[in-house]
Amino acid sequence: MDVKLLRIDSRLLHGQVATDWAKNTAIERILVVCDQAAGDNIRKTLLMQAAPPGIKVHVLTVSKMLRLCRDERFDHYKVLVLVETPLDAMRLIAGGLNTTSVNLGSLSFDATRKMITETIAVNEQDILALAWIRRRGIELDHRKVSSDPKRDLWKLLCDKGLVKDELDHS
Repeated sequence: MDVKLLRIDSRLLHGQVATDWAKNTAIERILVVCDQAAGDNIRKTLLMQAAPPGIKVHVLTVSKMLRLCRDERFDHYKVLVLVETPLDAMRLIAGGLNTTSVNLGSLSFDATRKMITETIAVNEQDILALAWIRRRGIELDHRKVSSDPKRDLWKLLCDKGLVKDELDHS
């Protein structure tokens, strides 16, 4: 499977993804990977209806996505993978999803999270998952749309005092 973009966005599929990212990554399918959405028929239907013209949307559990990304029959698919949380991105990468970068669009604020940009709020679990991803040499960038300049999420976390620049590689 040719993953053109792995994006973390608590909104999953919305206008910016449907119009900008889908067009500028030259994908054929959008794979929304979210256990909760896959188990909720109303949410699943709404996500599938948000598909841009000519692009199919599938809503999958993490375990089903891991089976598909290992299946040779899907090697030729050019996909955009959307997850809600850094933990789900980590689970996919740990399970064998091949990617060199992860894009963060937005992470919604709640009582457990600290705002680090106008669209990204993180908690300790998010930071641990992002650190795990970074230790594997995977770039962490945050942009709303593809035309925005790439911004290093790890540097931002360092600047906010949430992580140290050097990671323990144990």
